[in-house]
Amino acid sequence: MHIEPYAVAVPEAVLDDLRERIRRTRWPDPAPGEPWGQGTDLEYLRGLLAYWADGFDWRERERQLNRYEHHIAEVDGVRLHFVHHRAAAGAVPLVLTHGWPSTFVELLGLVDRLGDQFDLVVPSLPGYAFSQRPPGTGVDRVFVARLWHRLMQGLGYERYGAHGGDFGAGVATQMALTQPDRMLGIHLSTPEMWPYIGRGAPPLSAQEQAYVDHVNRWEATERGYSAVQSTRPQTLGYGLNDSPAGLAAWVLDKWRSWSDSGGDLDGRFGRDVLLTMLTIWWASGSITSSMRDYYDNRWHGTSIGPADVVRVPTAMAVFANEFVPEGEPPRSWYERLYQIRRWTVFPRGGHFAAAEEPDLLAGDIADFFADLR
Repeated sequence: MHIEPYAVAVPEAVLDDLRERIRRTRWPDPAPGEPWGQGTDLEYLRGLLAYWADGFDWRERERQLNRYEHHIAEVDGVRLHFVHHRAAAGAVPLVLTHGWPSTFVELLGLVDRLGDQFDLVVPSLPGYAFSQRPPGTGVDRVFVARLWHRLMQGLGYERYGAHGGDFGAGVATQMALTQPDRMLGIHLSTPEMWPYIGRGAPPLSAQEQAYVDHVNRWEATERGYSAVQSTRPQTLGYGLNDSPAGLAAWVLDKWRSWSDSGGDLDGRFGRDVLLTMLTIWWASGSITSSMRDYYDNRWHGTSIGPADVVRVPTAMAVFANEFVPEGEPPRSWYERLYQIRRWTVFPRGGHFAAAEEPDLLAGDIADFFADLR
C-alpha cells in the first residue's frame, strides 16, 4: 500500500474566491414566523458569513490541523486521506470514523484525549474532504468497511477496534460483520443501523414500538434532506458547491437540530469550529460527493438481513439529547443486532458527540476497550 505524507494547504486564490463569493451573496427574503422555523435563519447566516469573509483566520486553523500527522494512502485504487497517531508500543489500534454532515475534524478532539492509550487512525470517508470517491456507484457502508480493513492491515495492524457515529457507525458495524476475526470490538455513538424486523423476526416490545413510532414522527419533519440526497444529490450539489451561503445553510441546519445545542450553534460549538469544517468542504469541493453516501446506501447498499448478527463485542454510547430529539433507543432494540457489552446513556450531548462532549465520549471508549483487554 502506497502511503505519502499530506499537509492541509488551501491555495490563497481559493480563499480569495471564497471571500468574494460571500460578499456577493444574493440573499433571499427572511422567512415569516419564528427564526429557524423554515430552515437556517437569515440573520444568523448573514452574521456568520460576514465573519467567514472578514474575521475568520483560516491560516491559524490550518496550522492547528497540521499539528496532526496527515497521510494519503492508495487503497484498492482509491486515494484516502487519514490522520495517524501512534502511541506507545502495545497500544490498541483504533479506527475512528465520522459521518454526514461532518468531516474528520470532528474526531480530532478524541485524538487529543486518547492518544496516550491508542494507535489512532482517522480516515476521511470517500468523497469527503481530501479523500477520493470512486467514480462509480455502490460506495456503500460495506464498500467502505472493506477499504478500512485494507487500510488498517496495510498500516501493519492485524487486529483492531473501531468507533463511529452516523455513517461511521454503519461502517464499524459492517467491519464487524464482514471480518469479525479482525475486530477487537466496536464502539458506536449513534444508532445508525436498524436491526432486521421483517418477516420471522421477534415481535416488537411496547418500548421498541414506541421508539419506532417516535423515529417515524421525527422523519416526517427532519428527513427531507435525506429524501433529496438519496435521489438527486447531483441537482442539489450545483447550488451547494457554487454558493458558500447555500453550503453553510444546508449543513448548519443539521448541526443545530441534531446537536444538544439548545438552538444556539455558536454557543455550542463556536464559529471557528463550524467554519473550519465548512472551509474544508468548500476548498475540497466535496459536498456533492459526500451526499452520494445517501444515494449509494439507499439504492446500492447492503441491507441487514435476518441472519446478520454482530458477534463482536459492542458498546453503545447513547447521546440522545438532540435539540430536535430523534429518540432514545431501548437496549433491547440493539440487542437484536449486536452483542452489547456496554450500554451507557449520557445526560448531555447529541449526534455530534465527539465535538459536543469529547471528554465523555473518550472516557467511554477508553473504558470499553480497557474492559475487553
